[in-house]
Parts: sequence; structure tokens; C-alpha cells
Amino acid sequence: MKHATQTPAPPTGENRRGRDPAPQAAGGRRAPVRRSGQWAAWAFLAPVVVYLLVFYAYPLYRNVDLSLRNYTVRSFVQGDAPFAGFANYAKVFADATFGPALWHTVVFTVVSLAFQFTIGLALAVFFSRNFRLSATLRALFLVPWLLPLIVSSSTWSWMLNSESGVVNAALGWVGVGPVNWLTSPEWSLWSVIIANIWIGIPFNLVVLYSGLQAIPSAVYEAAALDGAGGWQRFWRVTFPLLRPVSAITLLLGLVYTLKVFDIIWIMTKGGPSDASTTLATWSYRLGFGNLLPSFGPGAAVGNLLILMALVFGLVYIRVQRRQGAA
Repeated sequence: MKHATQTPAPPTGENRRGRDPAPQAAGGRRAPVRRSGQWAAWAFLAPVVVYLLVFYAYPLYRNVDLSLRNYTVRSFVQGDAPFAGFANYAKVFADATFGPALWHTVVFTVVSLAFQFTIGLALAVFFSRNFRLSATLRALFLVPWLLPLIVSSSTWSWMLNSESGVVNAALGWVGVGPVNWLTSPEWSLWSVIIANIWIGIPFNLVVLYSGLQAIPSAVYEAAALDGAGGWQRFWRVTFPLLRPVSAITLLLGLVYTLKVFDIIWIMTKGGPSDASTTLATWSYRLGFGNLLPSFGPGAAVGNLLILMALVFGLVYIRVQRRQGAA
């Protein structure tokens, strides 16, 4: 007798959902999770964006606007200054102060960076040996960096005072006559350079010391086994491996040194006879140091400083990309 074959009934909607629940459930869950993750990312990013817009983008825009308009005190308050184009920049370039101020800025920046980096690197190598009291001495070297600039500058002004300064007193003990550090055109620029070097050494020490700690000790052991001496290990191992940290240290030091104003203004006010005037102090003096301020030219000088820092930043990025590609 033939048995009737029973064909399986097609799966109902419930069976379909029961057999393959993953796509719908997964599809229903992933979209909200993804959206919530995006909203969380934007929530964390929003304060940074607002901060950059309020404290960087808007002041930069206002500074550019100041440099392109003929502002006076009245128009600065009322906001109806006429458009002047690049007339303020032409006025700055034609000013007799521009050449010396640019030269002083270059000398101040290059000499400060060279000594800050060299002394900071030497101290970082010295403290990397981790001898007794190493941490205590490193903490003491941070004092110049932690002090407010007005305190450091005032201290150096007192030390370099021509009549009652301790530096001239020390020179007198060894038979050297007094030096007019702050009032002589030959020495005023070097006085502020010395003070700036002293203030910037701790920053270089901290950054370069952290870079030295990241170098594996096995590299030094291998170099010692190959017969390399201390000086050879420094030039062939330490200095090449420290190059990325050195580059960012010099870049940050360059940007900071270009805009140094407090030290110079407190110690010499750019004098005497503009002997220590830099672009930063000149920009301040144009905008705020006169009874009839020149807001446009002062902003133009400030924009030149920003442009110089931007150029060096782009050069650094290009060099880093080439090294990464190599």
C-alpha cells in the first residue's frame, strides 16, 4: 500500500523570524549604536572646536581685519574703519625700525634656541644616568620654568642693574669694571638673550630627558660591544634616535621665542634707542605704547610673526613626511 508523502508546510512568519533572527535584530541594533557613538564623538570634540574658534580663529580674523583697515581710536570703538588694503604692511616695511627689529628678532631667536637646546641636551644626558639626587636636582632646574615671567624678568633686571646688580658686583671681585647691561646699546640685546636662555633651558631639559628615556638600553649595550666609546655612542646612537624629539623641541622653542615680549619689555622696553627692539615689542608699541596708537601697522607686524611661525611649522611637517616616507 502506498503511503502518501507529506510535504512540509512552508514556514510561517514566526518560523521565519525564529530561524533567522540575526539580520533584523542586528540591523535594528547597530544603527542606534553607531549613531550614539557618533554623537558621543561630536560631544567630546565640540568643546575643543568651540575653544579653537573663540580663542584662535576669531582673534586671528580680527587681527587680519585690523591690519587691512585704517583704524583710529574712534573707528576702533565704532567699527567703521575704512578699508586700506596692504597699505599698513607697506608702511611697516618702509619704517626705519623694521630692519633692525627683524635682525634683533633673528639674533634673539637663533642664539636663544642654540644655547637652550645645547645646554638642555647636555643636562638631559647628565641626568639620564640616574645617580643619587638626580630627581631632586631635576626638580630644582624646573624652577625658572615654573616662575611667572614677570618675576623672572624683574629678577634679571635687578641682577643686571648697572649700579646695584650682583653681576657687576661679581665682575668687580675679579677686576672687571661695571657693564651697563640694560642701558647700553651694545649689551641690552644680549642681556635679554641671557635671561631668555635661562628661562628656556628647563623646557628643553624636560622634553629631551623624556626622549632619552624612550631609547632602549639594548641599543647602548650593542654599541658598547662593538667598541664604541661614550662620544661615539652619543653621536651615532643617542643623537640620531633623539632626532624626532629634538625637531619638535626646536619647533616649539622657535614659536615661543618669536613671540617673547614680557622679558624684553620688562627689562629694557626695547631700548635704548631700539637696540633690543624685536618684532613682538615693536608690535605692542605700535598698538598700545603711544598716545595715538597705530592699530593697523601693529596688527600687520603681529601677522608677520604669525606668518614666520607658520612657515617654520610647514617646513617641519614637510621634513617629517619625508623622513616617514624614507
